[in-house]
Amino acid sequence: MVQSWVMTITHEVHIEAAVEQVWRLTLDIEAWPTMTPTVTSVERLDEGPLRIGSRARIKQPGQSARVWTVTELLPNERFAWQTKALGVRMTGTHRLERSSTGCRNVLGIELSGGPARAMEMLLGKQLRKTIATENEGFRRVAESARH
Repeated sequence: MVQSWVMTITHEVHIEAAVEQVWRLTLDIEAWPTMTPTVTSVERLDEGPLRIGSRARIKQPGQSARVWTVTELLPNERFAWQTKALGVRMTGTHRLERSSTGCRNVLGIELSGGPARAMEMLLGKQLRKTIATENEGFRRVAESARH
């Protein structure tokens, strides 16, 4: 019996901007390449507002493009989507929590499936750096829009 393995990496940052402002940035996935060097391009594969089932093709440096499908969407609170790579299911999450001076933005990536442990051993350090860079991009853009 092959044992399934799950690994989750998260990064959080405090952003001095309203949850609603950071949420708008989160859902504006086509603008992500302007916010972070970790996303080269985003192509929506459907029209209208982002919703459960929406799909987008995302290209990241050094990787082939992957189609991500929205699996969870709670306005101003949580957004999640999934893709598969080399037999590993990857779930990306964006979670927002209000604070007295703005919000806390928590980004995460979960790897699951048979080869997930090997992928984490090979790419874990890079994944940690990637989500920290993305979170810093959200912080920078949201806080600069306030001024």
